[in-house]
Amino acid sequence: MEKKLRDKKTLYTKAIDYTVSNKEFKIYHNKEYDLLYTDPIPDDLSSYYESEDYISHTDSKKTIIDKVYQLVKNYTIKKKLKLINSFHTNEKTLLDIGAGTGDFINFCKKNNWNVVGVEPSKKAKEIASTKELVLLSSIEEIKEEKYDVITMWHVLEHIPNLNEYIKALKKLLKKDGVLVIAVPNFKSYDANHYKNFWAAYDVPRHIWHFSKKSISQLFSDINMKVEKILPMKFDSYYVSILSEKYKNGKNNFIKAFFTGLTSNLKAMNSKEYSSLIYIIKNM
Repeated sequence: MEKKLRDKKTLYTKAIDYTVSNKEFKIYHNKEYDLLYTDPIPDDLSSYYESEDYISHTDSKKTIIDKVYQLVKNYTIKKKLKLINSFHTNEKTLLDIGAGTGDFINFCKKNNWNVVGVEPSKKAKEIASTKELVLLSSIEEIKEEKYDVITMWHVLEHIPNLNEYIKALKKLLKKDGVLVIAVPNFKSYDANHYKNFWAAYDVPRHIWHFSKKSISQLFSDINMKVEKILPMKFDSYYVSILSEKYKNGKNNFIKAFFTGLTSNLKAMNSKEYSSLIYIIKNM
């Protein structure tokens, strides 16, 4: 199945890794799934995460962009908790994959959720340990447990073995459990505006680039259903800030703000926000 997703070589665009290597990568389009994928995937992919600029693995507040990210993160954590509380589960068991430095599960833990976090980054896990959190390195360490809710906040786009992984997610969910996935949306206005400079391509760390059709079809294939799609409105601003820098070599916060705003305004009709949250039910 993995080969089926990657065997249709229709070139969509090319993008540069501005975070680590400055190498160019090709992005191809699988039209059947309306799914983009980065090619090739480097053998040493883990080395492309080894950067101070890779902000989800730090609590850095050194730059203006860092400060904006951390400020928005603290606000959205409260919104995320409100979302998972709306599912009305009995045992309130939560698995957060890609837990980063642990702020989200730490907040959930303090609000009566039974939490488990998975995070492969050694650096992020060390920071999480200062918050008295012990994170697993892989879902393969989970044996018999099943969860009411699994969350993946901007994680699925990083997974090399996509089909195998989403099947594993299904097995980790209780019957009628809920999977919450947030991913960038290459159909958004800001993606089309910045084209190959769009920061959310983030090659080669982002292996997959999703549309609403691709998410719906991928999970329908394993008898899971997208029940609701929600916007992540802050993402258009943050992505536009980075995209402006990539495109012009310098920050232009005013221009980025108006591009992000335009993206959100257009999405009020199109529903194609910069990033989307998918609420997916295990059938």
